[in-house]
Amino acid sequence: MLKYIAQRVVLAICIMLVATSGLYAIMVSLPGDPTTILLGPRSTPEMRADFRAQMGLDDPLVVQIVQLWGRLLTGELGTDYARNRSVASAIFSALPHTVALIFCAISWAATLGIVLGAFSADRRGGWLDRITGVVSVALLAAPSFVVALYSLLIFGVMLRWFPTIGAGETGDLGSRIWHLVLPSFAIGISWVGYIARIVRASMLETLGESYIRTARSFGLPRRVVIYKYALRVAILPAVQVLGVGIGGMLSSAVFAEIVFSRPGLGSLIFESVSGRNYPVVMGAMFVAIGFFVACTLLADLVNIVLDPRQRAGR
Repeated sequence: MLKYIAQRVVLAICIMLVATSGLYAIMVSLPGDPTTILLGPRSTPEMRADFRAQMGLDDPLVVQIVQLWGRLLTGELGTDYARNRSVASAIFSALPHTVALIFCAISWAATLGIVLGAFSADRRGGWLDRITGVVSVALLAAPSFVVALYSLLIFGVMLRWFPTIGAGETGDLGSRIWHLVLPSFAIGISWVGYIARIVRASMLETLGESYIRTARSFGLPRRVVIYKYALRVAILPAVQVLGVGIGGMLSSAVFAEIVFSRPGLGSLIFESVSGRNYPVVMGAMFVAIGFFVACTLLADLVNIVLDPRQRAGR
């Protein structure tokens, strides 16, 4: 178990190293001079040259990447030149909004998807199974930005059931939750169908296992066999997918935060990329990559805990 955890941690560190370095290399290779954008069109060549030297953009790419990792490892994420603040304060003021949005979306999507998948497998070939199959495929085909736009227009503008912009009043939990409804619906709806299909397929496979037949032979009620014994194993593939899904929702959160004018890590990255604000982009991307890797690692460890067969195999 400890050996497996150590291997996964080392792999996670390598992924962060390669992904962050690659993103930085791509970003600095983009056309355009970031100093002109940050300093404005009236800046003199001398001012731009001094600013480039201050940002370290005149050094070779390898040196820039080494310096970047030196700053990241010491916790020095740099300065947000556009707003004259530290990158760390910019990131950690935006991060809670994105984390709340992602976990709200994945919580209701996972709950509904697992329930639909289990019911569908329990009633294989029935009307609920057919409806779930059609709805699942339809939800999988719906892009998050399209869902965000239409949910904003229908439920926010036309029906006026939910607020359309912002993250709610500070200190008002009810307002914060109410403002999360539409954005979490937009980025979570496609995962309902995905998780339902995974749980259904896994449940059908699990119901054919020998220990399930043994449980049935002892006369245990059907619901106990399915929802107590079979479902515990059937949700394991969904748990692993959820680890990737939580991290992958960061990309969907970008669209949701832009459409609904929410503060968050996604909108911060979008604004920083548009303004070529390299320190903020790299600091935010480092946190986003770390969040993604941590969620994937946590999902693997949860799978090991839930599935004794994997512990024995290790």
